[in-house]
Amino acid sequence: MTLLLASNNPGKVREFRRVLPEVRLETPHDRGLTFAYEELGTTFLDNAVGKARYLFERAGTATVADDSGLVIPALGGSPGVRSARYGGDLSQQQRNLLLLDALAGSADRSAIFVCCVAAVVAEHRLLVVQESIQGTVVMSPRGTGGFGYDPIFQPHGIGSTFAELKSHAKDAISHRGRALRHCRQLLLKSL
Repeated sequence: MTLLLASNNPGKVREFRRVLPEVRLETPHDRGLTFAYEELGTTFLDNAVGKARYLFERAGTATVADDSGLVIPALGGSPGVRSARYGGDLSQQQRNLLLLDALAGSADRSAIFVCCVAAVVAEHRLLVVQESIQGTVVMSPRGTGGFGYDPIFQPHGIGSTFAELKSHAKDAISHRGRALRHCRQLLLKSL
């Protein structure tokens, strides 16, 4: 099975390939395509489906996309669907520090990592899965693995941030790992 991944994010590409080893994943770059989709949706579902359909219409082949983010109740759900754009034109390290500053002094450091995966496998065939994992935002970044908010997110029941875990350990419990495994089951049933 070959799927075209609607992402330019190298971290996501690596995770998708690790969790879906039996799927041949190609990126827009692999196909010589430019992929630029403006995420204007108000939900992870809106953005994931939008990206998958957008690329399907341009490439004419089965596509898969995800939209993921960190939801923090103490910040009214922010950064949420705007996780990749939180704070504007900042590096991810700056975003993490901005988020930590926003939580300074807050007793509630609870957080939920959410991932919605959408696969367009044919013109009128859409598969969607959404998974999440609960945890807390730590006081300062820890670890060098992963990407995005991984250095500041510690899942419940684990003494490490996502960035401190080995990739296979993170994939086994993460929001994206769960969503991709569930999506894989649906894809195999749809063939």
